[in-house]
Amino acid sequence: MNLFADIRALVIATLEDMARAGDLPGGLDLGNVAVEPPRDAAHGDMATNAAMVLAKPAKAKPRELAEKLAARLADDPRISTVEVAGPGFLNLTLSGDIWAGVITRILTEPDYGRSDMGAGHRVLVEYVSANPTGPLHVGHTRGAVFGDALASLLDYAGWDVTREYYINDGGAQVDVLARSVYLRYLEAHGQEVAFPDGTYPGDYLIEVGRALKDRVGDTYVGKDEQVWLGDVRTFATDAMMELIRADLKKLGVVMDSFYSEKSLYGTGRIEDAIGDLKAKGLIYEGTLEPPKGKLPDDWEPREQTLFRSTAHGDDVDRPVMKSDGAWTYFAPDIAYHYDKIQRGFDALIDVFGADHGGYVKRMKAAVSALSDGAVPLDVKLTQLVKLYRDGEPFKMSKRAGTFVTLADVVDQVGPDVTRFVMLTRKNDAPLDFDFAKAVEQSKDNPVYYVQYAHARIRSVLRKAEDQGIALNDVPDLSDPAEIAVARKLAEWPRLVEIAARTHEPHRVAFYLYDLASDFHALWNRGNDDPSLRFLQDGNNSASAAKIALPRAVSVVISAGLGILNVTPAEEMR
Repeated sequence: MNLFADIRALVIATLEDMARAGDLPGGLDLGNVAVEPPRDAAHGDMATNAAMVLAKPAKAKPRELAEKLAARLADDPRISTVEVAGPGFLNLTLSGDIWAGVITRILTEPDYGRSDMGAGHRVLVEYVSANPTGPLHVGHTRGAVFGDALASLLDYAGWDVTREYYINDGGAQVDVLARSVYLRYLEAHGQEVAFPDGTYPGDYLIEVGRALKDRVGDTYVGKDEQVWLGDVRTFATDAMMELIRADLKKLGVVMDSFYSEKSLYGTGRIEDAIGDLKAKGLIYEGTLEPPKGKLPDDWEPREQTLFRSTAHGDDVDRPVMKSDGAWTYFAPDIAYHYDKIQRGFDALIDVFGADHGGYVKRMKAAVSALSDGAVPLDVKLTQLVKLYRDGEPFKMSKRAGTFVTLADVVDQVGPDVTRFVMLTRKNDAPLDFDFAKAVEQSKDNPVYYVQYAHARIRSVLRKAEDQGIALNDVPDLSDPAEIAVARKLAEWPRLVEIAARTHEPHRVAFYLYDLASDFHALWNRGNDDPSLRFLQDGNNSASAAKIALPRAVSVVISAGLGILNVTPAEEMR
């Protein structure tokens, strides 16, 4: 059930009737006709822009068209009143029994809020994809939470979702990792070691060095790098990925697949992807324009193998092979996305850190070229996270040597709080994470406020069970505060579709906070007006009808928190 979709369907059907009756020209595009909550609840339950968007193509005055539409809509039994506002907006007030019907539907339809808008289409969400050189840090945490919540949201909206981690194990950074582990290996043999600039000095590699010693003994001590580099690189990468999987599990993130960059090399996959582009006339030999601004001292024009990415929306063409014949960093990324397309996904989503902003246009161009425009790629950037305690910058111990880890954050406040807080800002806005506020028991803490609403409801239901009150799916809604909660519940299916369409899971967190706020307002009204209390002393029948509303709130809060992978609180401690 989607009440907003139902009323929009009514508006569309009414407009089509008006066209058949000659009150509107035929063939008008009705796609931009919207029905949504009014900005001010005092203006009604819903508003439509129909007259505003159709007036010009219909060669009519917006207000006159709105009045004609209003007269017809008023005949529908679901509509209580219709008012023309401003230049031609329509404000609709629904019949009172509509809201009771919303509550009954929530309590009797297990899939309330779910959508089939995805129609089973396959979407690959790639997220985290951190270099396998150490534990995940706080920045990766935001990307992991965002990507995971987005994947769950799309699943809830009817997509066939695959969650994937791209292991960057094909570049020079894994050689640096191997050299760093080798130093810890020597240290495990009692040698004094120094970590040159550019290596990884974090304590997390101490155990890896010892594990390598346990495996190979002193085989590599004093040996040239060419003897041990390949083996240690594989050993170290495997150890880091085991650590990363453990970090993700701590956060509640489980990937469907891990894809190795290394698997693209020496297998012909890069060559196949570049060959596909070449067959389309998009690969050529050329020299790039010099970079804007002050030229680097070592810059010189060099002929390279270039991808004509400007043909697909990029600002400049991009090199895929260096003048010495080695692949650029971009080439395996092209091959990886070519593989995604070959696997039959209908849409692709990449979640990158903010430092990858310059990569967006080239990746979109590559996917557009490789799929002939058939497979959309949406790249979502997650901005930086700054850590605070009581409003002051907070510095934690850095087991990693240079950064705060995901595990550090989760150990401080737990996975549920971490996940919710990470979604209290849109992904492309900077986020301040205050450890004190994250566990504060106040309205200013959205995690607590939503969980407290759910815990309050569970407390009421436990008391109802103790008193032998039978559940009733037909609510008693008589007060404006009760109607306000029902209105907010009716928005849930619409919110799901908007959030899924825009790839913005933070909308779910915002919605849950607003729903909790309406619920707490109703609860507080009951402190002053006994008739609004959910449990009516000595009247089990009245109590059963009253608790139908909070039961529906519990259903929707649980569903929303489920998308965010946050466990609903049964009680607050």
